[in-house]
Amino acid sequence: MIYDVLVAGGGPAGMMAAIAAAERGADVCLLEPNERLGKKLNITGKGRCNLTNNCSQEELLAHVPCNGRFLYSAFAAFDSAAVMDFFTDLGVPLKTERGGRVFPVSDRAFDVSGALERRLKRLGVRLARDRAEALLLGGGRLDGVRGGGGDYGARRVVVAAGGVSYPLTGSTGDGYRLARQAGHTVAEPRGSLVPLCAAGDLCPRLQGLSLKNTALRVYENDRKIYTDFGEMLFTHFGVSGPMVLSASAHMRRFGKKRYRLELDLKPALDEPELDKRLVSDFSRHANSDFVNALDDLLPKKLIEPFVDLTGISPRQKVHDLTRQQRRRVLELLKALPVEITGPRPVEEAIVTSGGVTVKEVNPSTMESKLLPGLYFAGEVLDVDAYTGGFNLQIAWSTGHLAGCAAAEGVHG
Repeated sequence: MIYDVLVAGGGPAGMMAAIAAAERGADVCLLEPNERLGKKLNITGKGRCNLTNNCSQEELLAHVPCNGRFLYSAFAAFDSAAVMDFFTDLGVPLKTERGGRVFPVSDRAFDVSGALERRLKRLGVRLARDRAEALLLGGGRLDGVRGGGGDYGARRVVVAAGGVSYPLTGSTGDGYRLARQAGHTVAEPRGSLVPLCAAGDLCPRLQGLSLKNTALRVYENDRKIYTDFGEMLFTHFGVSGPMVLSASAHMRRFGKKRYRLELDLKPALDEPELDKRLVSDFSRHANSDFVNALDDLLPKKLIEPFVDLTGISPRQKVHDLTRQQRRRVLELLKALPVEITGPRPVEEAIVTSGGVTVKEVNPSTMESKLLPGLYFAGEVLDVDAYTGGFNLQIAWSTGHLAGCAAAEGVHG
């Protein structure tokens, strides 16, 4: 059998592409090796699925630091409002939270993937549990895809096989192999939204400590490039958690630039207010050792490493602290430094940065400029965004555009 459209990859971009093509009358086959569709989708947003961001097209573009302008047509055709309408129509009530983040009211990612699966079934999309191993090319013409279980003839092929982050979910770089077979250039994949490795022994000593209501500043060399507020986690290799993952997307020049985090452990107090607090606390603990005077200021696990950073003897009596020493304590509370040495491996990233070079893809259709009938959607493309639902919006928008264009390419 020869399908009108074959979609390689059953993640968010692939499911959307299959739905869009089938809604336009195409006979569609969706190739996915996992036992269920949307495996990676189901773990996004801690299982809650931050499926888009409730904002304007301009704001969507502003949150895509890598090749954002390439997505202008995709966002114009299927923006966040369209995505929200789409899922609401599928029976998934939505809610908007802090920062415009959109979630299902149920807080269940499975409700999102389940609604997509039901739509695929109603449209008669054939689901083949197989992996796309190669393009079928005959005389420079695209004839379909070779899978592990056989050949799948198709007039149009949409490659939506993801990147290389979270390989256990099936993102193993298959899409890059197919793209290279067609002659495409693939920018080296690396992690975005990824934990960070740190220098020194501070983070290993604090392993397992989670900080909340902390302010974060990121410096590239000595220039501040990003700020955030929220939660983070110390690990044996460095730092992780929501704030750190967001920050990592802004740190794109490792090897060429130095990066430093500064943590404000008391963001609710400005320096004069914090100094008054220190004077008050130290007065109460005047006869205590310095190391025993910080219980009201810091988590227990942080006290000894913090004292070491001040350079003050832990056994020095509080009443002997000088003004300069108190100033050193204040400075560290407002700007605890963490020197970053690099990101964790791409396999640990939420999103892959890199992929099929967008100069070789038509932004109005997502069709290859090198091989007619071949389309790309989602993380396989060299586009990625900050956290907040923007990466899934890219998947929905590019998948929708590729599916529509592929179906129209068949039926004219």
